[in-house]
Amino acid sequence: MHVAQPFQPNPRILEPYMYICMYVHAYVSIQKFNLFMVKNEKEMETKCDTKLLLVTANVGSLFEDPSRLQQIWLKEFLSKVSEIQPMFVGLHLQEVGGKTYEKSMEFVQEFIQSLCDSMTDYTFVRIYMDEDFKSAEHFTALGNMYFVHTDLQSLRVWNFLTHDWENNLNKTEDKHVYSGNIETIPTKDKSKFPQHFFPECKWSRKGFMRTRWEINGTAIDLVNIHLFHDASNLAACEEFPSVYCKTRRRALVHTLERFYLDDKNGTVPFFLFGDFNFRCDTEGVVKELTQNLTIHRVQSVKNENTKVHYRNITGNNVLTVGKKEFSHADHQLKFKEDWLKNFDRELEPLKDILIEYPITFVPSYPFEEDPEMPTDYMSTRCPSWCDRILMSPHVKDVLTEDWEQMNYQKRYNLIGEAVCMGDHKGYRFLPCAQLKFQSR
Repeated sequence: MHVAQPFQPNPRILEPYMYICMYVHAYVSIQKFNLFMVKNEKEMETKCDTKLLLVTANVGSLFEDPSRLQQIWLKEFLSKVSEIQPMFVGLHLQEVGGKTYEKSMEFVQEFIQSLCDSMTDYTFVRIYMDEDFKSAEHFTALGNMYFVHTDLQSLRVWNFLTHDWENNLNKTEDKHVYSGNIETIPTKDKSKFPQHFFPECKWSRKGFMRTRWEINGTAIDLVNIHLFHDASNLAACEEFPSVYCKTRRRALVHTLERFYLDDKNGTVPFFLFGDFNFRCDTEGVVKELTQNLTIHRVQSVKNENTKVHYRNITGNNVLTVGKKEFSHADHQLKFKEDWLKNFDRELEPLKDILIEYPITFVPSYPFEEDPEMPTDYMSTRCPSWCDRILMSPHVKDVLTEDWEQMNYQKRYNLIGEAVCMGDHKGYRFLPCAQLKFQSR
């Protein structure tokens, strides 16, 4: 197959994310949307469509309080599988094992076993758990779990070492759990972000893990990613984009660039699942909430507990902002209103190369981790849509429904809205994504 060489602008002239935008447009327009589906669009023949359930979930809380939270989480997830009856389930987890992985190993294995025991109709299983917490160079705490229904007609998985499809798959009973050190497993592409991407904090477990699947003739990449958090609300308030936002954008562009420059593996339509840690424009949110209020700064001797209070005319605190405090007088209602969506702006510079279903739900973070308070937000951060499912524009070409006519609320939403799923409200899901059947 002849592949034209993509246009490559001078990166010294353009900002990194602008370079990616231009590169992607040139590259995909030359390559069409998929090198591996068919050689000629005329060869395509629609036979049947494939229902997918694609999920992202930050599960750190589950392993820090497994006795109270893990069964609630599993029940909600499995009920959604039962309701939708998908042919292919992709579950993408961040912070597997929680903050103290070395103490939570047994709970991770119990979690995996519970899922496998419950998904009895899914006879082909691939699970990739990055558990080697002693490896500072590689550890990401990411987990990719895939369950394939026994009735799925055609399935292939990509080998990133041989740069080709693995064809000898036994869908009747083929279960592999890759855990511990998974660096040599060839059916995944995994990387931790370079240390110089962590200028404001220690080299933490942030990175991505990618798999590629051909499902009934349609090839897609499923990418799990975890980006950097905001270390301080006070620093995040200083400007937009904040220093943290810029670092997240840099890492995201780095990841996309790696995919589009990968000549050996080529490109296919991709989904990005993850805790992107996208935060609202905190500077803008504070301005919106503090109109006609007076500011009062309280500073400790060591400057470690500095807080800023915004008070009304009667002297009552309406908003308090500290390094790890963000508290409003009407905290549980104010941030569930539609006005906040106007400040969800981190994706704006990449809107030409990453698309997303419209958001019709409340912010996913930071929820209380108490089962008795399942819908309440903690007063630690400005509530934001940290957890997302993003897509390359050419994903539209492999979905059966017209993008403009989709029922977004049904397709892209929260699971477990009324129960405690941890500090992140469980996960997003794309419950009825119908992949077109492509004949080979």
